[in-house]
Amino acid sequence: MNQKLFVLLIVLSAFYSESLAQEKSPVKFGKVSPEDFKTNVYSIDSSASAVIIADIGSTEMEGNRKGGFSLIFKNYRRVHILKKSGYDIGDVSIPIYTVGDAEEELVSLKAVTYNLENGKVVETKLETKSAVFKDKINKSIVVKKFTFPNIKEGSIIEYQYTVNSDFIRYLRAWSFQGGYPRLWSEYNVSMPEFYYYVTLSQGYQPFFIKDQKNRTGNFTYTDDTGAGAATREPFTASVTDYRWVMKNVTALKEESFTSTIDNHIAKIEFQLAEVRQPFVPRNIMGSWTQACEELLKDEDFGYSLSRDNPWLNDVMDAATRSATNDLQKARNIYAYIRDNMTCTNHNSIYLQQPLRNIIKSRNGNEAEINLLLVAMLRKARLNAEPVMLSTRSNGYTYSMYPLIGRFNYVIARLNMDGRTYYLDASEPRMGFGRLGYECYNGHARIINSEATPLDLTTDSLMERSVTSVFISNNAKGNMEGVMQRNPGYYESYRIRNTIKDKGKEQLFSDIKKGFTGEAEISNTIVDSLDKYEEPLAIKYNFEIKQDKEDILYLNPMFSEGYKENPFKSAERFYPVEMPYTVDETYLMQLQVPDGYATDELPKQIVVKLNEDDDGMFEYRISESAGTINLRSRLRLKRSYFQPDEYEMLREFFNLVVKKHNEQIVFKKKK
Repeated sequence: MNQKLFVLLIVLSAFYSESLAQEKSPVKFGKVSPEDFKTNVYSIDSSASAVIIADIGSTEMEGNRKGGFSLIFKNYRRVHILKKSGYDIGDVSIPIYTVGDAEEELVSLKAVTYNLENGKVVETKLETKSAVFKDKINKSIVVKKFTFPNIKEGSIIEYQYTVNSDFIRYLRAWSFQGGYPRLWSEYNVSMPEFYYYVTLSQGYQPFFIKDQKNRTGNFTYTDDTGAGAATREPFTASVTDYRWVMKNVTALKEESFTSTIDNHIAKIEFQLAEVRQPFVPRNIMGSWTQACEELLKDEDFGYSLSRDNPWLNDVMDAATRSATNDLQKARNIYAYIRDNMTCTNHNSIYLQQPLRNIIKSRNGNEAEINLLLVAMLRKARLNAEPVMLSTRSNGYTYSMYPLIGRFNYVIARLNMDGRTYYLDASEPRMGFGRLGYECYNGHARIINSEATPLDLTTDSLMERSVTSVFISNNAKGNMEGVMQRNPGYYESYRIRNTIKDKGKEQLFSDIKKGFTGEAEISNTIVDSLDKYEEPLAIKYNFEIKQDKEDILYLNPMFSEGYKENPFKSAERFYPVEMPYTVDETYLMQLQVPDGYATDELPKQIVVKLNEDDDGMFEYRISESAGTINLRSRLRLKRSYFQPDEYEMLREFFNLVVKKHNEQIVFKKKK
């Protein structure tokens, strides 16, 4: 998917067995002894505030009395809490799927806190009737929540529960990894041959056990939903029992340059693809072509796009009045919607209201605003189509399977005069033909009759910036200079929003704070503030008061250099995902302060990130006739780096930080 080296295994059929397949979990519910409290530091992570001793789940299928089958999901977990900062693991939320009035059923919940007091294990049981609460997350998910009682440093907590579900499509996923280390994580699933699920596995942690066994299962098909007597149809079918186990799984916590941690935790997910005999065979998942055809007919998505929509006539006149060609029409329509509509939610793929209402209320989610954009572009007889994608923070999608639930965002695509423009009118101050970098997350899908796939990669984005500084000495013996910054597009977009929210004065106040010593800023200019397609140009004059010490120290990068390494962790277990590639150039020309001579200049350096020239850093500095010239350039041609490249990247930025913090030394002339 999306041509990344991300380790994502799509498993369509049988798993193979590995050794030690009979090894079992080391703990059982209720079997807690004083010996279990002795360990207060675990070798898997000596700094962990809590450690999951065992996390075990299973799903089986049983015939129900509605003419179908139910999923029986069971979960057992034991945790050793070591520090107060680990108390949050005692707050448990169990997701419950719901459709209309139908809801999965939570049954047989037990939860106990164990503490060691005077050498004896003391139990505190959860009062499940009074201490479990229900919270609605959205129209499809509610959670049953509870907090373990009497938690202390050193407590052991454990729970087990069962969820009965008639939603056969939603076989529960399993995460082997999370924010705390896990000594044992196991999932068992029994799949009968009449339900075929696609299995999606991801992560970087190896399986300790990966096993499957085939057997014959006895099932009963019962239907008592009709007016007559209940019918019972016993039958046998082949069943495959899968078992997945991971041991000593390290915690995975979000670090800098991560799209979403959910892309990288070790987990298994399932999607029902087919129903097979003895039921009437049918394809559940379908194809991308089928999915797009359904979306185009859906009243909550594409139905209005194929209509003439005469209610748009008045707004079309207002939007396109001054346009003299098709491109200008497109630009005007885009600007009209962007500047007149307010986005209420940037996380949707469906309409919550008719497009006509959006015109009246001037409010809508991002799907509504961008589907309205497509409708208006088509009304102007332009070739526009909706595009469905998943943002970086939402996670990856799969090009092979039409799993619509993984998508969370809609934009527009416009083809005109041999060029393609991607448009998002839900973002104020976003330029025509520009998308926020959150949209660049690999596989996306154009919703048309061909179900055209699309790859929006961060490697296609280049954030190019240039900063120039010219510094001389003034009559007061101070340094004065002119700074001009041309930030990249996304930095410009951020600055535009800052100025909109806080004013231009706040921008330059923040710039002033970046100077060391006493500095004054004047003649402040921000060019192209309202030209949303273009980067900004920021200009200002500054004066730095000079102390007349015998030795002067000056960082020639001023406030523009890297102060610290963005990659702080000593090691990383998942990829680095930058939002774009970069090319940052800094140029400085400096007159040596009056009455001083240069005693020491930083050493020059040019270094490549690797042999493939995926990155480069140059730092060239020299002095001639009392003028010092510096050129610093940092270039990265890739935005995505594998975990085994992390040390290389971290050391590269260590060098950048070191050079950017070196100083010029001046000595007073005698």
